[in-house]
Amino acid sequence: MDEYLRPSDRLAQVDAAIEAVLAGGQSYKLGSRSVTRADLSQLRALREELAAAAAQESGDGLLPRTWVARFDGR
Repeated sequence: MDEYLRPSDRLAQVDAAIEAVLAGGQSYKLGSRSVTRADLSQLRALREELAAAAAQESGDGLLPRTWVARFDGR
């Protein structure tokens, strides 16, 4: 595996992790062992950061999630 993954590649991994939490729950138990997945709120925050970095990487805009409004004739 590459040591450096582009933000868009990491975004796909985070999306898969979010899907796993949503589909299978935050934690589960198998016999005497329990497994806890990553915290959903942290995954969502990381997804926002990676989405912004991926947009910047692809040149989709300087400020993602930003709109411009123009008001004429006050």
